[in-house]
Amino acid sequence: MTVTKMSWRPSYRGSKFRNVYGKVANREHCFDGVPITKNVHDNHFCAVNSKFLAVVTESAGGGSFIVLPVSQSGRLDSHFPKVCGHQGNVLDIKWNPFFENIIASCSEDTSVRIWEIPEGGLRLNMTEAVLELYGHSRRVGLIEWHPTSSGILLSAGYDYKILIWNLEIGEPVKMIDCHTDVILSMSFNTDGSLLATSCKDRKLRVIEPRSGVVLQQASCKNHRVNRVVFLGNMKRLLTTGVSRWNTRQIALWDQEDLSLPIVEEDIDGLSGLLFPFYDADTHMLYLAGKGDGNIRYFEITTEKPYLQYLMEFRSPAPQKGLGVMPKHGLDVAACEVYRFYKLITLKGYIEPVSMIVPRRSDTYQEDIYPMTAGTEPALSASEWLSGINRDPVLMSLKDGYHRPNQLVFKAPVKEKKSVVVNGIDLLENVPPRTENELLRMFFRQQDELRRLKEELTSKDVRIRQLELELNNLKNVSPNNV
Repeated sequence: MTVTKMSWRPSYRGSKFRNVYGKVANREHCFDGVPITKNVHDNHFCAVNSKFLAVVTESAGGGSFIVLPVSQSGRLDSHFPKVCGHQGNVLDIKWNPFFENIIASCSEDTSVRIWEIPEGGLRLNMTEAVLELYGHSRRVGLIEWHPTSSGILLSAGYDYKILIWNLEIGEPVKMIDCHTDVILSMSFNTDGSLLATSCKDRKLRVIEPRSGVVLQQASCKNHRVNRVVFLGNMKRLLTTGVSRWNTRQIALWDQEDLSLPIVEEDIDGLSGLLFPFYDADTHMLYLAGKGDGNIRYFEITTEKPYLQYLMEFRSPAPQKGLGVMPKHGLDVAACEVYRFYKLITLKGYIEPVSMIVPRRSDTYQEDIYPMTAGTEPALSASEWLSGINRDPVLMSLKDGYHRPNQLVFKAPVKEKKSVVVNGIDLLENVPPRTENELLRMFFRQQDELRRLKEELTSKDVRIRQLELELNNLKNVSPNNV
């Protein structure tokens, strides 16, 4: 197979998305005064759904994030309540695609936590999570919800392991242990039967998640992979990375043959990480660089040239991360096909950017809004774990989205016990690997020793009191006789 090199200069062809343009929201619809985190971890630090906008914030001691109602734009109060239960920096947050009040977070404190946000947003700081999931021995950098099952969550840690959590029982049910270095990104295919991962060991993998079997693997020497994303039902993967000449690059792969990429395309010579976003409904790919102000977008086809450059949205403000609004939260009347929430750290500012297809008619445009994945799960966690695969339950955007979800998230009642996966106890004591982990473990042990000493002292006092009472009883009994 030969690798095709392409230029992203536009060659004009018939496409209904050729004139898509980016429109920045008015200032009154932006979010100002948000203390966005300064953490250098390569992630978005932002998650959006049709109700809420969640952003990881800068905080002293522990980690926190704020949850804002999407409609509550404007300047943020400095004392706005936060979700602040983690003991280390929060590294990733993701909304459950089926329960719009449920959000997952992962942190440097090695835990994954599930939070339930009350209707209308937070009124007080939230410190108690619905579920606390412990299984990783080092910090957890990535989380990913299953696209069709409501109770399956994946987490990837710096212990090079991926854990599959069944939230119906609150336990890990599978450990994927095929990586030899830090996992950089994860992506499910449409029905959640395959998982693609990119790793710091320069390998791209396609994995069957329930068995942990690696179906395809590519050693990327010329194209150093950073991020990977499945391209809907096209049986294609797209990766962003760096070429051997240190230029930013994207590559298109056949998911059933990773021996060579179908297409490689150099983007530019900048150093920021490229984040890919794929819209399966319009077959459009958006590329946004960390620290860049622009967003490029392409149309992907199954025939040559495969990647068709469309346009570029430009802005002078550099982005730290981007959140994406789900399809049912878009403004259909304005022909909006995608919406980003752009984090601008220097200004503490969040700016919605809408991608709009220019149309003169005010009627519903069925050609740009096909049936899309809705908010109903196709199967339960136990069904998926048993080997069943189902495509997402589709919905139409024609009449807007007003039907409330009748599902209720029920957290299991957990007892403290050992967690054994593949014969390994994930909660056993593991030696610290960094100075920070060593200090954290030292202070935890100091707190535990202090607690045990106080408990021992109180028990000694109680023993003396009982001995005195016993002696009094012995002295009283002979006199009575």
